[in-house]
Amino acid sequence: MAGHRFLVPRFEGVSQEQFIEHLYPQRKPLVLEGIDLGACTSKWTVDYLSQIGGRKEVKIHVAAVAQMDFISKNFVYRTLPFDKLVQRAAEEKHTEFFISEDEKYYLRSLGEDPRKDVADIRKQFPLLEGDIKFPKFFKEEQFFSSVFRISSPGLQLWTHYDVMDNFLIQVTGKKRVVLFSPRDAQYLYLSGSKSEVLNIDNPDLAKYPLFSKARRYECSLKAGDVLFIPALWFHNVISEEFGVGVNVFWKHLPSECYDKTDTYGNKDLTAASRAVQILDRALKTLAELPEEYRDFYARRMVLHIQDKAYSKNFE
Repeated sequence: MAGHRFLVPRFEGVSQEQFIEHLYPQRKPLVLEGIDLGACTSKWTVDYLSQIGGRKEVKIHVAAVAQMDFISKNFVYRTLPFDKLVQRAAEEKHTEFFISEDEKYYLRSLGEDPRKDVADIRKQFPLLEGDIKFPKFFKEEQFFSSVFRISSPGLQLWTHYDVMDNFLIQVTGKKRVVLFSPRDAQYLYLSGSKSEVLNIDNPDLAKYPLFSKARRYECSLKAGDVLFIPALWFHNVISEEFGVGVNVFWKHLPSECYDKTDTYGNKDLTAASRAVQILDRALKTLAELPEEYRDFYARRMVLHIQDKAYSKNFE
């Protein structure tokens, strides 16, 4: 088990001013209750979504197991008409399936051309636009994307981080979300932006001993709840029921900081990518030294990075 556990705080009836001036600057996850999200929380039933979404084809993840792993890719991509996806995702057992009768489905909506266009529910599913209201807690010009998500009951998404702030709007169903601080990245066994530790509730501590040091923040989301996930906070999402959600991402930094080819909101900032490339070159240079010297100068470099780059303003 992870060592320290904390409940994500919940706030009801928060105004735009309260969020921006008092809560947002803390850069910590929080759940907002009582936000006006429109009619979606009552209207978006399986029958309604099937009817409104129609036969539009969507690309989905299909997994034979509940814990999806983006590192090993233990799933396949398939295409289904939207109405079929909704009906299948709401089932526990399937009469029609790709892999097995208890396979899991996951939709993460895409732009028209995913290489160039971001996801926006208002463009990809215009008939649903009038049903949902986004929280007005950031400027319209900061808006980046709105990602429509549908998950089978029991589905668990891998632990990862995004480089933009976002609201996870739980429209229907229930989710359990576990988050980890960016300051605990060294305990999460990262491969890129994703953690190798899939079973966060019962981790293999012989294989991942440092994981027990990671501080764990938890919350349960019900229909109408909005989870604020600050950029760089790792999150793992478990759908306890068939559920529909919408993530709204926005640029909280100047646009030039972000990778212009990023359509998902998860590519590292351009300055960070350059720094990693420089570090890789430095490590190749160190490799030219005998082991004793390589070890010595590598440790000096780590200390130099800690002294010059680590922040003293975060827990």
